[in-house]
This record gives sequence, structure tokens and C-alpha cells, in this order.
Amino acid sequence: MNISHIEHIGIAVNSLEEAIPYYEEMLGLKCYAVEEVADQKVKTAFFQVGDTKIELLESTSPDGPIGKFLEKKGQGVHHLAFAVDNVNDSLNELGEKGVQLIDKTARKGAEGLNIGFLHPKATMGVLTELCGKE
Repeated sequence: MNISHIEHIGIAVNSLEEAIPYYEEMLGLKCYAVEEVADQKVKTAFFQVGDTKIELLESTSPDGPIGKFLEKKGQGVHHLAFAVDNVNDSLNELGEKGVQLIDKTARKGAEGLNIGFLHPKATMGVLTELCGKE
């Protein structure tokens, strides 16, 4: 597996409408995309910071993963995402090493990327996402 950089940091928020102005007006960042990922019951907003992005995540349903996270933990850092060459190959490699996976195969995420999650029980409590074009 080859990790090239931190792809993004996912932050769960109650409302994109309320959160985006903070990042734009207070931090001087520019929201370059807002997108809904219907099968994950989430709406996202992205900000570029060097090679890394900030992904704000607003739940579109209380029974979605972000809705459940917000109910349990409130707003805050949700996950850390690493860019890899090939998500399926990376998931296979980590699975063979005994890492507990949430996704055994890649699925489509925001910005058209392939994504796969590692279980936080296997990653010292940090929900970890692998992202890539392949």
C-alpha cells in the first residue's frame, strides 16, 4: 500500500449552511464544492488547504452514519482519510494483515473517488478512510 498524503479530514456538522461561513469568513478558506452522496445519507462541502482537504459532513437522515455520529458524539472530527493508489488493493492488503475493515471492497464516495473505511477498533479509535481514483 502506498499512502501519498492525507486526502481529507472529515468533520461532522449539524448544518453546512451554518458551518461554511465560519471556514470562509473566519479562516479565509473557499468552499469549492457542495455535493450530496445519497446512498451515504450525507451532504458534503469541501475546502482545499494545501494538498489536504477539509470535508464538512451534514447528515440528510438521522439514521445515516453521520446522523448517528452527531446524535452520539456531537459535532467534530469524524474521520481521517488517506490517499492511496488503489483502494481495493489496500483494503485487501490490510485485511490480510488482520486489520478489521468496515468495507471489504471499495465503494463510490464524494468527488467520484473510490473509498473504503477501516474500523476504529483497529486504528486506535480513529475512523480511517482510504481514498483513490482506482
